[in-house]
Amino acid sequence: MADGTGASPPTDVATGIAVEGWSCPMPLRDHERIVAGHGGGGKLSAELIEHLFLPAFGAAAEGATPTDAATLTIGGARLAFSTDSFVVDPLFFPGGNIGDLAINGTVNDVAMSGATPIALSTAFILEEGLELSVLGTIAQTMGRAAAAAGVHLATGDTKVTDTGDGDGLTITTTGIGLIPDGVELSPQRIRSGDKIILSGRIGDHGIAVMSVREGLQFGTDVASDSAPLTGLVAAMLATPTGRGAIHCLRDATRGGMAASLCELAVTANVGMSYVERSVPIAEAVASACSFLGLDPIHVANEGTMVAFVDPAAADEVVAAMRDHDLGRDAVIIGEVVDDHHGMVVARTSIGATRVVDLALGEQLPRIC
Repeated sequence: MADGTGASPPTDVATGIAVEGWSCPMPLRDHERIVAGHGGGGKLSAELIEHLFLPAFGAAAEGATPTDAATLTIGGARLAFSTDSFVVDPLFFPGGNIGDLAINGTVNDVAMSGATPIALSTAFILEEGLELSVLGTIAQTMGRAAAAAGVHLATGDTKVTDTGDGDGLTITTTGIGLIPDGVELSPQRIRSGDKIILSGRIGDHGIAVMSVREGLQFGTDVASDSAPLTGLVAAMLATPTGRGAIHCLRDATRGGMAASLCELAVTANVGMSYVERSVPIAEAVASACSFLGLDPIHVANEGTMVAFVDPAAADEVVAAMRDHDLGRDAVIIGEVVDDHHGMVVARTSIGATRVVDLALGEQLPRIC
């Protein structure tokens, strides 16, 4: 159809469909500037670390592992060390706010190494104009969350940006924890035959934040799953075979369950397969994702993890998880396979399989 000037709009050669004014919904991967997807925990984030930061750091980062937490040995003690920054819009959402999110997020990163978190630092970048009452409420929430997780808020820092430059509030937390003797968790320990265990429902956090951000109603309240996973991890490791049978843990935060599985499949050079219908998803979350065009496996969580466990001990570990409040919905969803190394596949309800890929950017930005 002509555009009023007598000329026809440009069309796609293959389909003949007019494409004037179209834009790509995902950022292209050849960039000269930072785009939102670089902070989403997907392929763009991984490429930024691999191709910019690590080469730029040079020898200072030799041996560094770009994971959620690093393991350090100091004076004979093994420590887990992690840092993370949190930018959430809005600051308050069902089930929590940016304060407990910042505490629980770093506590969980440390706990995924099997460590008992000991202390955190807290750094605040405050936008000029932020109400002190809001900051006070968030700080009180952080204090309660730290007490619940059993960690000491040891030190911190504060900076202020001009109005309009700081997205309200950004919190950076850094944590350390002590790894008990006999605990050795890492992607390198994942092996063919390991059962993949999911600790609970997925997608609750991302949809809870989105519901407030967009003013959406889903017929029932969806609350964030933000919680400290230290107690659940301790219960798993306390099983008779737990310390040797649990090979790797990963909290499914940015990029959701899919990002955790895809990253670990590549790091461990193994294949992974899971059954879609085995993944627990709240009905409201499933409906919201369908309405918004989102895949729940890519939606962020803040109190859910995946575990890779020796098949002989998997049922025992699941039973221990279900005895804990944060693991009541724990379930085996799949297994590690000696096939399609570096890839994750999902078995659908109709018996087909599909490849699960790491998202390019982030479906829901500024969410954790």
